[in-house]
Amino acid sequence: MSDRKLALAAHAPSTLSVEEVTRVHHWNEHLFSFAISRPPSFRFRSGEFVMIGLPGDGRPLLRAYSIASPSWAEELEFLSIKVPDGPLTSRLQQVEPGDPVFLGRKPTGTLVADALLPGRRLFLFSTGTGLAPFLSLARDPDIYERFGQIVIVHCVRSADDLAYRGELESHLADDPLVQEQALLQLTYVPTVTRQAFHTIGRIGTLIDSGRLFQGLGGERRLDPMTDRVMLCGSMEMIRDLTAMLVDTGFREGSNAHPGDFVIERAFVG
Repeated sequence: MSDRKLALAAHAPSTLSVEEVTRVHHWNEHLFSFAISRPPSFRFRSGEFVMIGLPGDGRPLLRAYSIASPSWAEELEFLSIKVPDGPLTSRLQQVEPGDPVFLGRKPTGTLVADALLPGRRLFLFSTGTGLAPFLSLARDPDIYERFGQIVIVHCVRSADDLAYRGELESHLADDPLVQEQALLQLTYVPTVTRQAFHTIGRIGTLIDSGRLFQGLGGERRLDPMTDRVMLCGSMEMIRDLTAMLVDTGFREGSNAHPGDFVIERAFVG
């Protein structure tokens, strides 16, 4: 354990552990991802979130981050925006391998397979960094046993905001556990709203026009009898698609009562 990690651990609350940054990747001037060491006792379900933070004035600065790595991974990976004047992200974007960070001990969340009823197609609708929990789910073998088809839709402003695009376009070809299943069952739909791209438009627009369903097979609409949906991203997207889903007959699920769609209410407030 490094001296900086030891010093931080000496003042950490019992609800936090101190981990080390293992790698950092800057996607562009707005986005970066980072991975940290994983405590041997840390358990989570793919799709959950946890508190991440740095020391502050008197107490730690903490923020909820969805875990982008699957539940079996040896590291914990996260995707974050860069906020120049953000109390935490303005500092977190400067971390380098070896730096210590706080990690909450209790992951939680509703973007998990257990909160959904069985179905044939699973649609994972995301904007921006809302992609993170779906990266976790897409690399978990269990999700391919539960659903015949997994569709990740990632909506961003410009093409360089499409973090993990290469991995998803390759159907997770380098993943040791799901590469064969992902090749057959995973569909990635990137869409851009503010520049020329092969798919242009917000998620709701793609659904309404039927463009989302081109090449997927099956119904050219969302059907609560066979389809399941997860939403993560902007408040506007979640509000609009939740209203659409409810109007179509979808029922919201939770860990206690599985349903047809779920959102992460911890981020919606």
